[in-house]
Amino acid sequence: MANIFPKSANFLPIKIGLGLACIGVFVVAGAWYYFTPKYTRVGYQPQQPVAYSHALHVGQLGMDCRYCHSFVDQAAHANIPNSQTCNNCHKQGGVQWDNPKLAVLRESIEKNVPIRWKQIHQTPDYVYFNHSAHVNRGVGCVSCHGQINEMEVVYEAKPLSMGWCLECHRAPEKNLRPLDKVYDLNWIAASAGKNQDKMGSALVAEWNVRPPTNCSGCHR
Repeated sequence: MANIFPKSANFLPIKIGLGLACIGVFVVAGAWYYFTPKYTRVGYQPQQPVAYSHALHVGQLGMDCRYCHSFVDQAAHANIPNSQTCNNCHKQGGVQWDNPKLAVLRESIEKNVPIRWKQIHQTPDYVYFNHSAHVNRGVGCVSCHGQINEMEVVYEAKPLSMGWCLECHRAPEKNLRPLDKVYDLNWIAASAGKNQDKMGSALVAEWNVRPPTNCSGCHR
């Protein structure tokens, strides 16, 4: 009896197997590359209950980060300001208190309920991050948050991924600055006539900065 299928059909299962294997490799590689904070988190910009402009408050009015985020240099977590902080200027100071954009703030004050801000910058629960340890050793706000003083609506500018953090831990001199410049969001070493790497290396030695690069440093 003659063969129904040609001899080349004997290699068909092998070809199908190789094709599926190649597809699987591309799928895994694509997921590995694109399903990272760089692509899933950077640019995240939720609509907040109050249209707060950092470009106005920080960029134009020159407010210090620590007026609203009052525990950034003292606690492990950067606090979100409560309504009373806003109330100090807007109601007691009489600054646009009747502005329709502040309706949620007025309701929060009158009913004594917190504003439900949406968190933007966050790390997984299994990651230990101490905010005060970084700002008290010369890591400027812009290193992790970008030029937040120019943002009308805050968004995540950096991936905050493990690889991204390790880059800084392995070469901290690239991000360190004098302590009095940590909250100066427009300051760069070149504007002060300094070389960042040279200045940063001097600060690393002076402050004995030795950020951990082992797993237990951040996964506790």
